[in-house]
Amino acid sequence: IERLQREFPQDWQAILEAGNERPPLTLRANRRANTRDALLDTFRGAGIAATPVGAEGIIVQSPKPVQQLPGFDAGAFSVQDAGAQLAAPLLRAADGMRVLDACAAPGGKSTHLAELADLSLVALDESAPRLVRVRENFARLNLMTPRVEIVNGDAGEPATWWDGRAFDRILADVPCTASGVIRRHPDGKWLRREADLAGFARQQARILDALWPLLARGGLLLYATCSLFEAENEAQVVGFVARHGDVLREPLVFASDVALRGGQLLPSLPGASHNQDGFFYALLRKD
Repeated sequence: IERLQREFPQDWQAILEAGNERPPLTLRANRRANTRDALLDTFRGAGIAATPVGAEGIIVQSPKPVQQLPGFDAGAFSVQDAGAQLAAPLLRAADGMRVLDACAAPGGKSTHLAELADLSLVALDESAPRLVRVRENFARLNLMTPRVEIVNGDAGEPATWWDGRAFDRILADVPCTASGVIRRHPDGKWLRREADLAGFARQQARILDALWPLLARGGLLLYATCSLFEAENEAQVVGFVARHGDVLREPLVFASDVALRGGQLLPSLPGASHNQDGFFYALLRKD
């Protein structure tokens, strides 16, 4: 609370209130399977109240197990917060590009990338058990193709898994304190300690420094966290830019009704048009 007061003097109370709310059930329509409007029509026909959010999102008004929603087994949608749905479009990946999702599990952003363009996609994660969920999500969404590789490896140790071919785009959704998604993981209020922040910051810097050489010149790397804390976000990016002479920070463009401060999305209270979690994004181009 004290850290939020220091870093968000105008917003800390609203952030705390949002963290105590029950989070919405937010879906992302699979554009490879149907349109968002068609999925909304299907829900209405089944008596399920739902509203659009963002470009492809849907908020289900009365949350229920997703397996009970029409179209789940057929891969019509994924479960993904409205704030997280902004990540893949920010990378501007195009057909034919080679793309890395460096911390991919459980696969929400990887599958979104695969829905947006025909890519040579590597979904990497250091946790083999969590990669099982990634494979399941790609299979359910009918996105598993020969051009999709699901790889077990540490993003901070590319020598153990990288084949030497540069990537046009890299998504680094790094481990963090998850302070921006407290409403989804309220136990974090008690489990996290002050010392955890420095540990995560070291890990984030290690991953960023290790991934940068893998990016092709002119390529884009999207740095992302689900944290609210400056040490994991803006300070992390500023430090990275200072360590590397070939980094250009690209401007980010969001819809006018997205609550944010720079690249920091603020968690929304009920009734907000986006009703998002507290993500942070920074888009970096290799000069």
